[in-house]
Amino acid sequence: MLGALDDRDVIEQVVDIGAHPVARAGPERDAIVARVRRELAADGCCVLAGFVRPGLRETLRAEGAAVAPRAHRDVDVVNVYNTDPDPTLPAGHPARRTMIRGNAFVARDLLGSDALVQHLYTSTALQEFVAACVGAPRVHVLADPLAGLTLNVVAPGRGHPWHFDTNEFTISVVTQEPEAGGVFEYCPGIRSRGDENLAEVAAVLDGRAEHLVRRATLRAGDLQIFAGRYALHRVTTVEGARERHSAILAYSARPGVVGSPARTRQLFGRLTPAHGGDPVRVDGLLD
Repeated sequence: MLGALDDRDVIEQVVDIGAHPVARAGPERDAIVARVRRELAADGCCVLAGFVRPGLRETLRAEGAAVAPRAHRDVDVVNVYNTDPDPTLPAGHPARRTMIRGNAFVARDLLGSDALVQHLYTSTALQEFVAACVGAPRVHVLADPLAGLTLNVVAPGRGHPWHFDTNEFTISVVTQEPEAGGVFEYCPGIRSRGDENLAEVAAVLDGRAEHLVRRATLRAGDLQIFAGRYALHRVTTVEGARERHSAILAYSARPGVVGSPARTRQLFGRLTPAHGGDPVRVDGLLD
């Protein structure tokens, strides 16, 4: 618990600054930013291993485990855009394909206000570091009171199927590793702002494009920066007796981003007054 600690100091308290000196501008942080940019440009994904201090990883795990039972656990039939499958589309269209979404989300408003991950998400220094990494003048926490910061819960026997994110990039930290399975797989840059690239998306869903699929090994305390808006990605089925938990810290280069009512109800089972208007979107893609 970090209490009343100033948010600019949070990153120095939470992050293993010896391994990842990202709290203050300078040559050492510049070197890390350059590395992240290279990996994002080449692969759409960068993992900073051991980002969270070893002494705080159990705190993150315990906080996540305490709220995991509050996750919205409806098992949905979805497509890769997390919309209702559309049978009017041509056969083979990705939006027509059905998958079982077995993961669950704990919404931000159910996470403790003094939870370590809440402090990390709103840290000014972390936002400045992320903005530098993604080449944005600044990044914003989402205006969505449910989706900005979430805990993704994948129970044994379940997975998080192929999908695209609503926001351009996502920061995540695995807080509890499964005993086996739960591998993060992704196809970087498979679509762009102006091109859904339906043929290759369909090929991945059909298992005909293994050459497009990459895998990242994620351990508790690692920080992942991921361009999930344009990368098809999933978490494979979790095996063993332990759930896989990951904190999702969603930022946007545009202020005011809110999830669509349909997707919000699907993920969290409810809406808030913030979901009553026209949401700010980052592009015109399917979702």
